[in-house]
Amino acid sequence: MEHKGDRSMATPLRIAVVGSGPSGMYTAAELMLEGKATVDVYDRLPIPFGLVRYGVAPDHFSIRSVRDNLDRIWDQPGIRFIGNVTIGEDISVDELRSQYDAVVLTYGASADRALGIPGEHLRGCVGATDFVAWYCGHPNADREFFENYLPTVEHVAVVGLGNVAVDVARFLAKTPAELNATDIPEHVRNTLASMNLSDIHILGRRGPAQATWTTKELRELGELEACQVRVDPVGLTGTGPWDSDQKVPLRNADVVRSWLERPQVDGPTLHLHFLTRPVAVTGTDQISVVQVERTEFTATGALASTGEMLDLPIEFLVRSIGYRGTGLPGVAFNDETGTVVHNDGRIEPGLYAAGWIKRGPSGIIGTNKKDAVATVESLLADAQAGLLPHGAGAIDALIAERGLEVVSIQGWRAIDKAERDLGAQFGIERMTISDEATLVEIASLAP
Repeated sequence: MEHKGDRSMATPLRIAVVGSGPSGMYTAAELMLEGKATVDVYDRLPIPFGLVRYGVAPDHFSIRSVRDNLDRIWDQPGIRFIGNVTIGEDISVDELRSQYDAVVLTYGASADRALGIPGEHLRGCVGATDFVAWYCGHPNADREFFENYLPTVEHVAVVGLGNVAVDVARFLAKTPAELNATDIPEHVRNTLASMNLSDIHILGRRGPAQATWTTKELRELGELEACQVRVDPVGLTGTGPWDSDQKVPLRNADVVRSWLERPQVDGPTLHLHFLTRPVAVTGTDQISVVQVERTEFTATGALASTGEMLDLPIEFLVRSIGYRGTGLPGVAFNDETGTVVHNDGRIEPGLYAAGWIKRGPSGIIGTNKKDAVATVESLLADAQAGLLPHGAGAIDALIAERGLEVVSIQGWRAIDKAERDLGAQFGIERMTISDEATLVEIASLAP
């Protein structure tokens, strides 16, 4: 085999990374250390950075600045961005593997977990990933649905007690002025500003001690300019066992309790419900009612129904109870966990995984760095043992043969400039361009 030896191999490996979010970028950076590899990073979108761009709340400016750190990785020698190419459709995994010494899958977990209740299929019931993608300006978001449907909505339910559920509720409750400070597309601003919301219900199936949101995210709900936060007192007591050293849940519960005495303000009312489980969605052509049941903790910590049922008038339901990955043809996949089947990131010699598609949707952005290092260790161990195949190295010819319109890093730079120029017209750092054809056209004009 050509690629043998220690970590400082004389001939760099040729590696393909599928997915340009944090896990993909950290994987690429680790591989390029000391010239161990040259890396092509693929993405189905014409823009890199994945959930940093299309999942992090647009008003969380410090977290979104991670994008700038990831962007600097493109300045290193030996890395290319191959955007606007879908692996599994434009090029199969087997075809990709034939061209490289190894392939690392880092395409994340972008499918929502379903509630599994009757009526969940009705129009107006969506997953958080779809709604967040729309307001973040994802090119594949269903603009027609959201921009025609949302202006008719007065009552919203968000199911979940995590940070994404809080983000969704917060963005729905923002004033036009608050929205205008973010980089969301103008059509998203206009749609959200046109809504005549009366009530937003956050439905938590467990109690505040079991919520996974951070204290910072939770406090932001109470800082909205024109939103009345109301906490259903049912569920604030007897919400299950917690130890005295569980500081974050206790701190979060204190934040929630502080809202009980908040003064009245104008705007929609945000209702926070604990121990409230959706059991059915009803409506004719679209959602009109969410039926919920009250629950309580048993002595063993399990949830049991109290028998009390409530009907909430709801026209728009967002489920935010977790993510799962989806499989690719020819790649071993565990449908129960929503992750690929692997051992320390190794699916098989020559094929690896990192990030959420490897471990599931857990941790923070920085968690992906440690995870990427672990996967690269497995890859390099296989290289040292002579287990990696020798790729043909003719990917550019295959791309040309297929007539694929690739967006390079120069194309991304052109898009970045166009968004910054557009943002300057609105007095903000950038404004997201969401139309895919426009993005590809801008990229095509790059030198």
